[in-house]
Amino acid sequence: MKKVRFQSGLTPYLLLLPQLAIVVVFFLWPAAEAVRASFYLEDPFGFGSTFVGMDNFVDTVTSTDYSRVAKFTAVFTTLVTFLSLGIALLLAVKADKVLRGASTYKTLLMWVYAVAPPVAGLIGVLLFDQHVGPLTDFFGLLGWEMQIGVSYFDTAFAMTATAVWKQIPVNFIFFLSGLQGIPKSVQEAASIDCRSGFRRFWTVTFPLLAPTGFFLLIINITYAFFDTFGIVDVIVKQEPGNNPVTLVYKVFLDGFRGNDLGGSSAQSVILMALVFILTVVQFRLIERRVHYT
Repeated sequence: MKKVRFQSGLTPYLLLLPQLAIVVVFFLWPAAEAVRASFYLEDPFGFGSTFVGMDNFVDTVTSTDYSRVAKFTAVFTTLVTFLSLGIALLLAVKADKVLRGASTYKTLLMWVYAVAPPVAGLIGVLLFDQHVGPLTDFFGLLGWEMQIGVSYFDTAFAMTATAVWKQIPVNFIFFLSGLQGIPKSVQEAASIDCRSGFRRFWTVTFPLLAPTGFFLLIINITYAFFDTFGIVDVIVKQEPGNNPVTLVYKVFLDGFRGNDLGGSSAQSVILMALVFILTVVQFRLIERRVHYT
């Protein structure tokens, strides 16, 4: 393999400088500032701060409201992750078998990927609107009178359904690429050894998709934690009240609307630590069961 040599030893660092600058300015600096602010009681107008130690963290973890939001976030993340992965995998398997009109079929499934989260939230609001929402009318025929923004369960259902709908195309693209990357010889050998399509999928196809599935698992958990902010914001209409909200949205509410900068900083630090621990556990436990070919 031919090695690339730079005439100047500074050239590689100069090429990395723009990316490193972005990481420092938009991640490391805000993260360090959040850690610092979490130990202070900040004046909302910026006139000063008082060191309070771990009081912000203690108040956060002992808060009943925070515990309720944390439980909802755990359920919301689990549902969004596994429903998005499961539906996308099913669609990818079906799309892989389509011969006629395959391009149209794939395009219809992937176009949602271009929709921004706030726009997806607005579409969800329109679909579940009490007066003109088609999905609300459909569930009304089944005896379920949905009241988005009023009923906790109904709002959580609309929020979860919208978030799942928004994430399915991303998973579909990766699963379909993984399926098309499986050698035809392996598929033909599996079809000879096992006539049952269901059993053939779980014993041959699914294990070969394990690396893709593991990657998507991490991506989907991160999406459910952070990237659903726009969807939650539009659906609750900045009037959370008793409506379900996620931990990330609670950081926004307490920091920018409640002017509790120290408390919201402590929440963001806890959230960063939680996501870091969760990612480490995934790589330590789940990745061991993933076989890369």
